[in-house]
Amino acid sequence: MDRLRLMALDAEDLAVVSAQVQDSVTKFEALDYRPREKRFTLVVNRFAWDAAGRQSGGKDSYERRQSVLSFARVLKVRTSGIKRNDPDQVLSLLAIQFAETDAPAGTIELVFADGPLIQLDVECVEAQLEDLGAAWETRFKPRHPAN
Repeated sequence: MDRLRLMALDAEDLAVVSAQVQDSVTKFEALDYRPREKRFTLVVNRFAWDAAGRQSGGKDSYERRQSVLSFARVLKVRTSGIKRNDPDQVLSLLAIQFAETDAPAGTIELVFADGPLIQLDVECVEAQLEDLGAAWETRFKPRHPAN
C-alpha cells in the first residue's frame, strides 16, 4: 500500500505537511487533546492531492484517505469558531502555520474554511501525519475561489 507518513520538526517541514492535509475534513468529535501527554491529535479524511487527476475509466479520479495528524509537546490548545455541540459541523482544513515566539517554542495554527481556528502553544514543532488505511474514490475535487 502507498500510505503517506510524514514527520515535521521545523516550520519548513510543517509547510510540507500542511500541503498534504489541505482540504482534509474532520469534525469536533475527531479532535483529542491529552494535556498530561502534551499531545493533540485529530483524525481527518485527507484529500490525496498527490494522486489527484489520475485517469480511471477515461475520467479524472480523486481519492481520500483517513489519516491521523498529531502534535507533540503541546502546552495549551485554544479554539475559535468551532461549534462543540454541533455534530454536523464539518471542519475543512486549509492550512497549518507556525509562528515562533521564543525559539524553538511558538504557536501552531490550524486554519479552517469559513473561520474556525485551532491554536496550539508548543515547546517546539513536532508533528506527524500518517495514513491509516486504503484510499476510497471521491467524485469531488476541492475548489478554491480565485483571489
